[in-house]
Parts: sequence; C-alpha cells; structure tokens
Amino acid sequence: MGGGVSGKGFGRLVVTVYGILAFAAIGRSSYQVSTSAPHVPTAYWLSALAAVVYVVAAVAIAKGWRRPAWAAVLFEAVGVLSVGAASLASARLQHDGTVWRMFGADYGFVPLVLPFVGLWWLWRTRPSVSGVAATGAPSPSTPASTPESEA
Repeated sequence: MGGGVSGKGFGRLVVTVYGILAFAAIGRSSYQVSTSAPHVPTAYWLSALAAVVYVVAAVAIAKGWRRPAWAAVLFEAVGVLSVGAASLASARLQHDGTVWRMFGADYGFVPLVLPFVGLWWLWRTRPSVSGVAATGAPSPSTPASTPESEA
C-alpha cells in the first residue's frame, strides 16, 4: 500500500472537499449527539460515522493509501445511497438533518456526487502492471527512465 499519485493534482481538490465535509459532519453530528443524549437517534450516529469515513477518505487519498481509500469511498457510496433511499421511503427520516439524508440534500448533494468522483479518481490514478499510473505519471516505485550511463 505504498503512496501513489492519488493525492496530487486533481486529487488535492478531492481531498479538500472530503476535508470540508469531514469538518462539517463532525461539527453537526457532535452537536446533534450531545444535545440528544441519552436517546440519540440512529440518524445522528450515521452522521458521525459519515464524518469518520470522510476523514479516512481524505487522509488515505492524500497519503496514497490505496486500500483504505477504496474502502472508505466505497463505504461512503453505499452509505449515501442506502440512507438516501431509506429517507425517501420514511417520512421520519426525511426530517432528521444528517449528512446522507435525502442523498445529501442539506450539503448541496455533494455527499452523493463525491464518492463517485473519488472512485473515478482512484481508478484513474491506479498503478498499472508496467509501474506507470493510468495518468501517465511513473509510480514512486518505478526507477527513473534514464539509465545512469546515459546521464
């Protein structure tokens, strides 16, 4: 799980958006959980979970940790689709303000779009068999293309 190019270029924008969502979700879920104790609705715990997922995704993409990045972004995609669909089916869930409710409507639908952008970016920056990433940039483990004798 060495560092790749996932945190470079466009990846920095992806990491930044994940960081912003993490910050927003941590703040909102912390407030919701602390003011709802001792009977905290499941939806608020899901927002807290989303915040953790955003932090893991941001750090993993920035550091080039491929497996944790894939796991976090896939989990997020399933989460936002599942919670979004459940909130459409349940009138009670439509009113609990959470990150993934109504597919991220409270956050401009960014939680719905971001995991698919993240998956696309992870796919695009994946290392290939030849050691050159799909972007055309050499992976960190690929030796320089110019042999020392030609230098």
